[in-house]
Amino acid sequence: MSSPALGPLLAPALASLALAGCSLGGDSEPAAAPAVRSQLPPASPSSPASVALEGEDAFEIRFRRPPRAGLVFDVATGDVLWRRRPLERRPVASLTKVMTALVVATTTRPDDRVRVARAALRYTGRGVGVLKRGKRVPVEALLSAALITSANDASIALAHHVAGSVRGFARLMNERARLLGLACTRFVSPHGLENGNRSCAADLAALTRLAMAERRIARIARVPYTQIRARVRGKRLYLATTNPLLATGYRGTVGLKTGYTSGAGRCLIAVVRRGGRTLGVVLLRSPNPGEQAKRLLERAFRAG
Repeated sequence: MSSPALGPLLAPALASLALAGCSLGGDSEPAAAPAVRSQLPPASPSSPASVALEGEDAFEIRFRRPPRAGLVFDVATGDVLWRRRPLERRPVASLTKVMTALVVATTTRPDDRVRVARAALRYTGRGVGVLKRGKRVPVEALLSAALITSANDASIALAHHVAGSVRGFARLMNERARLLGLACTRFVSPHGLENGNRSCAADLAALTRLAMAERRIARIARVPYTQIRARVRGKRLYLATTNPLLATGYRGTVGLKTGYTSGAGRCLIAVVRRGGRTLGVVLLRSPNPGEQAKRLLERAFRAG
């Protein structure tokens, strides 16, 4: 995993898109935290919570070292254009945070503030690294950190805000997966470090369709760099994407999330929009997810 403190390492010269009003500072007086929901809202009957696995692939492609599993799909329709072991259950590492973001986006308001719990300071792996216990932080700042830089401390703070604990939040994640019919999927944490966070390419594609339909998630997921006001020596915290397609300026990229653990390998969900069409690719345990995603997407757009 990468170094835990990301912000201080990113130079201010990076081109950044400021998220207005987001601050990792804030008041520390003992004001009551905003009320949170103990149950998820019912899923909309029109929610695009599936992909169409019937039929043949639209194209063939050969990799010298293929991903363990993967899928290319139309985000609008759910039509599958290419697949490899689409229903094989695997550890998904920080792709978990797509469900974390979906639960947060549907149980909080954009102007909510999160009181940082002690548990958020006991994270491992990637993190914002400057959160202070008891500080009140805008929920959008933490959601940005979780999606853009894959910050585990932000994910834990969000989980405690919504459900009171990591375990309680995992129950909400699993409840949402059950309601959406994601049969491959089970979570034990909001960040994905454990191998118990499992899903399959087909479920992750369906989850991607739902996440990209949420305006708050879609707005954040397309940002390659941003800055958040952080009351740490008066400086700003610069966040850089972990998405290799966004980081390299791959044309039309609008999302979404990377993941890595030794158990899961390198994983990627990428979403690209071109010519009025939006395609997604899911790769699990890929030797080079960025390059393999580009090859798959180029073929998929040509295939029509």
